[in-house]
Amino acid sequence: QVQLVESGGGLVQTGGSLRLSCAVSGSTVRIIVMGWYRQPPGKQRELVAIINSDSRTTYADSVKGRFTISRDSAKNTVYLQMNSLRPEDTAVYYCYTQGFSYSAWGQGTQVTVSS
Repeated sequence: QVQLVESGGGLVQTGGSLRLSCAVSGSTVRIIVMGWYRQPPGKQRELVAIINSDSRTTYADSVKGRFTISRDSAKNTVYLQMNSLRPEDTAVYYCYTQGFSYSAWGQGTQVTVSS
């Protein structure tokens, strides 16, 4: 069974930075996609950024130029560096991973940006 452990959320002021990490364990199947989604208060979950096994990345328009996703395949870990944070980035951030025969979500980590 796949397990995802997230870390790095917290409270930061507008313009600040945070780095999220997500470590995947429990599966011997090759990971194809790793990424981050978020759910702002009262809204639906939305894509933030994903990275494929060949390191191709996709970002939501709202975070382009501010957030950077990266992965360490040897450690099955994905990172999200978030710079120039804005109050509208406030949300619960969820790690996501997908292989050939599975997909899984992390438990979520709260990011709060104060104005």
